Amino acid sequence: MGKRKKGLDAHAALIEDLVAANHILYDQGVVDGFGHISARDDRDAQRFLMSRSCAPSLVETDDILEYDFEGNVIDAKDAKLYIERFIHAAIYAVRPDVNSVVHSHSPAIIPFGITDVALRPVYHMSGFLGEGVMRFDTRPIAGDTNLLVSDMRLGRALAQALDDKSVCLMRGHGSVAVGANVRQAVYRAVYTELNARLQSEALRLSASPNYLSAGESEKTALLNEPFIERPWSLWTAEAERNRD
Repeated sequence: MGKRKKGLDAHAALIEDLVAANHILYDQGVVDGFGHISARDDRDAQRFLMSRSCAPSLVETDDILEYDFEGNVIDAKDAKLYIERFIHAAIYAVRPDVNSVVHSHSPAIIPFGITDVALRPVYHMSGFLGEGVMRFDTRPIAGDTNLLVSDMRLGRALAQALDDKSVCLMRGHGSVAVGANVRQAVYRAVYTELNARLQSEALRLSASPNYLSAGESEKTALLNEPFIERPWSLWTAEAERNRD
């Protein structure tokens, strides 16, 4: 899946990318049995595509379903759905620039969501974090909950917290990363996790790491993100090899 199959129309190619993205996110340690990625439907911008409730590494083409912006599934009433589909529905509703959403529980990110330490870019591959990383907490909105974004009220609150940024931390839960397409969202989810690992290591060595400046963040993001195809090709090949 590193290169799209010849002859695929745009919709089939989008689904192929969405399936590959599920496998990549598992293989790269961003998701495990939980977590999900979606894509705005290229045929109807008021709907999105996401798997039925399924472990990401097991997602196949036939698992991909269509949803509306209230989190309702279209024409698959008996399918078991992800509880937190409302994350995706709410973000697409208010962010026309977003065409893919990743929600994960990637472990290195969790500490930054439960402390006052800001997640900041520490190397050139994560310059996109320089725009700011937002925070979301269910407690002020709904009190003591299971921390899941299980309805549109919480979904809309998360979308509001994300604002116009690319990444939002979810206290005691995980994070959301968004992109203009599936490949960019995956790139950002992977490198947010890697940045969190590196920042934690740096903080063990020094209380004041030398983070990227605002200008460096902007320039490295502009440099790297046009080359997303390079890691995507590697990640898809590795993910498919590891599934065999």
